Amino acid sequence: MKIVQITDTHFSPSKPHFNGNWQPLKEWLERSGADLIVHTGDLSVDGADKEEDLRFCMDLMRQVSIPMLLVPGNHDVGHLPGSLQPVDQVRLGRWRSVVGADYWAEDVADWRLIGIDSLLLGFEDAEEEAQFEWLEKTLAERSGRRVAMFAHKPLFVDAPDEGDTGYWSVRPAQRRRLFDLIAANDVALFASGHLHWAWAGRHLDTSLVWGPSAAFILGGMEREMPGEKLIGAVVHELDQGVTSQIVAVPGMVAHVLDDIVAEVYPQEAHKVQTEPAQ
Repeated sequence: MKIVQITDTHFSPSKPHFNGNWQPLKEWLERSGADLIVHTGDLSVDGADKEEDLRFCMDLMRQVSIPMLLVPGNHDVGHLPGSLQPVDQVRLGRWRSVVGADYWAEDVADWRLIGIDSLLLGFEDAEEEAQFEWLEKTLAERSGRRVAMFAHKPLFVDAPDEGDTGYWSVRPAQRRRLFDLIAANDVALFASGHLHWAWAGRHLDTSLVWGPSAAFILGGMEREMPGEKLIGAVVHELDQGVTSQIVAVPGMVAHVLDDIVAEVYPQEAHKVQTEPAQ
């Protein structure tokens, strides 16, 4: 089974800075021979507050003939408590209405594919616990299938036992719960986006992959991270095991967010001006 992962497309009808990458990406997807596409979030520039962003992006996604599953990113449903756009029932409801479920499971041959909403992690509320209960049940009932998991945020940035990275990765308490479930349930792949860096590695018996953004890379406005800066996608081959290839898609432009952040994400520009990079 061939799965193509795309992520962090950041499309918008009102802020079209990255929309030009859709045509080359779409053409490449159609030629990829993929059985399935998984979008690991930040579909939109500001679906967290603008329904028209989500609707515009879904109109684009439906242009592809290959089946697609999606999980939300922070720019789609909001982020952590205390952030400018925290996840709430209005934002979740908008995603669920326009796009579909924010976490899901699909069985394909000998594999169970699981998408989780990583933006629920860190609230320690009923929504977070409901997802963990669902995940535990979904893994327990996999009937011997191997598992590939997809999420927006990575489990960690620099090290599995690192502390709270704030914006960038799953918080330590929730990370530990995920690690325990992953280790106990033959999870062969955990693929994510969010960082705008492309990287592949391992934690114990699980392959970890950060998909490259299809929109922009980061210059000096944020700290250096593992991996490389490129614009593209990931091809995952799931058979007896997992192989993942990070691909720079021809024809796509590697926009640098630093150059246009004040136009696209003015709140982020303000943060950079007033806070040191993490």
